[in-house]
Amino acid sequence: MKPFHLIPLLFLAACSSTPKLGMRPPSSTALADNSAVRYPEIIRAYHVGCYPDPNDDSVMHEQHVVYRVEENTRWDLRPGVIANDFTLPRDAAFSPTPVNDAVLAEVNAQRLATAEITVQAKTLSAALTQFQSALQVARTNLQQTAALRAQVDALQKRLDALAATPVPSAATPVSTTNAPADPWGL
Repeated sequence: MKPFHLIPLLFLAACSSTPKLGMRPPSSTALADNSAVRYPEIIRAYHVGCYPDPNDDSVMHEQHVVYRVEENTRWDLRPGVIANDFTLPRDAAFSPTPVNDAVLAEVNAQRLATAEITVQAKTLSAALTQFQSALQVARTNLQQTAALRAQVDALQKRLDALAATPVPSAATPVSTTNAPADPWGL
């Protein structure tokens, strides 16, 4: 029974001594500035609307935000990287396009072409408006010409009808005076 009496003494001896560390943990500023040796993780938030649960159709999920780790932390294995030269990896969707002389020249050429096309479109639009007004005038003239043709045809028929009727041979005597003709024939 003697060994069991020594156990509480061991606990008391362990509590009374202070541990001495062989290595002290780094300060909080050194922990916060680990950008020289590790890339940080990139987390994106996605907003999801209501949807039924794919495993159970009697359950519906309300709209919520889903956070996804796009890129985990990893070690920076580039040789000779200094903490001040470190830049975060950029998302390609938000990074500007690389600009060099060829790209800049192409953008300027596209701007000039767009300006020329705009001017030509305005000129074409004005010409189209003039053409439409001329077409409307031509339609009106065509309708008037058809109406005049119908009138000329009607007059020609009347002239043909008058030419076909016989002329009466007994004409009334023409008086050389302005006196009215004798109504009783005397």
